[in-house]
Amino acid sequence: MHLLKAFLRSAAYERRFLAKNQWDLAMVLWIPLATVLLVWWIFSQTQINDLPIGVVDQDNGPIANTLVRYLEASPELTVYQHYHSPADVEAAILQRDVYAVVIIPEDFSRNISSSKSAPVVLQVNAQYGTHSGIIQTSVQAVVGTLSAGVEIQRLVKQGMAPSQAAINYSPIAIQRTSLFNAINNYQQFLASTVIPALLHILAMVIGATTIGRELRDKQLGRWSRFIHIGTPDLTLDNYNGQYKNNNVEHTNSIRKASLSVLFVGLLGKYFWPILAYSVWSALALWLATPQQSVDTVSLFITYMSLVLLMTLSFWLGAVFTLGSFSLRMGLSATGFISVPSYAFAGVTYPYIAITDSAKYWADALPLTHYLQLHIAQLQMQAPVAVSLPIVYGLLLATIIALILMVVLTKRALAHPERWGAR
Repeated sequence: MHLLKAFLRSAAYERRFLAKNQWDLAMVLWIPLATVLLVWWIFSQTQINDLPIGVVDQDNGPIANTLVRYLEASPELTVYQHYHSPADVEAAILQRDVYAVVIIPEDFSRNISSSKSAPVVLQVNAQYGTHSGIIQTSVQAVVGTLSAGVEIQRLVKQGMAPSQAAINYSPIAIQRTSLFNAINNYQQFLASTVIPALLHILAMVIGATTIGRELRDKQLGRWSRFIHIGTPDLTLDNYNGQYKNNNVEHTNSIRKASLSVLFVGLLGKYFWPILAYSVWSALALWLATPQQSVDTVSLFITYMSLVLLMTLSFWLGAVFTLGSFSLRMGLSATGFISVPSYAFAGVTYPYIAITDSAKYWADALPLTHYLQLHIAQLQMQAPVAVSLPIVYGLLLATIIALILMVVLTKRALAHPERWGAR
């Protein structure tokens, strides 16, 4: 009963603070909600289509015109404009009117008719990696299709049957089958993984500030006393951080705070952020799953793992702050760890291709393991047993971080002379 009262007191303490501090409340409610919806809206166009390219047609022959029509017909490309000079091409690329230029050289049609080499030049602005990759693949497919048609037509004119001409041109057929994300859905590939990464960052910031402001404002002892015995009265708005009965006995009672009471007190203090981020986690997964059929068990495992990641993020933010006795240092540590974590998670850059030292760092980040589970369960539809070790690992890390946070809180209560650091 005593522990339940400590939990309820701590939750009430935090609720009162959030009600009076709109910025902290926004970090718990409105900012993560806006983040989830904004990222999903940004990737609302699930595929990249109609990338603008320019054409420099120095031939103007029938086959060159056919190539331009094929480029325009490609769903990923659109011919923005025909250019006639290198200066116009350069200006268009610098102004981002186009992302690439296809140059059709002189005598293109004549060389093809004479069975001579007829290269097509593609100049791409590789500064935009995604755009340039899609354009190169699409232009290569268009040129390959045109080349196959020209060769088959030449063989047919020589008297070969159309079916035999097609076989002779390409005796080995290639069939490409994409196992996962077959339609190149960027909402499924990027948005569904970016959202947990951003929530992870926000959760670590909240974890650092929730306990860090008590240290910064020298209110940690007040919070500890309140969850233990229910005083001071939280209805006193003019409380200045000093106790009326600030004697040696009172100081010793704070320093001898029970670990079990601190344990449930910290759970109560972080109850509202955990509850809110559990809702945002459910929203993120709900947005990520309607486009595909996901097994209920896989969805449940993914949701529980995301909640564990959020909870672990809160604890880690608190651990860094309590360990340094400084909110500023705690926020710096959370930023150093959480902000670049997505780059090491193996989503946009293959995990297998990074250096060994980078792999060590990636393996130490909880986001890396969660996203592996996320992709396996929601996109690859892997068996649940494959991801269970990650679930156990996140659970163990969360428990260890919670215990460490309790111990560090008790240590912080024993050193009130270090309170007040920025």
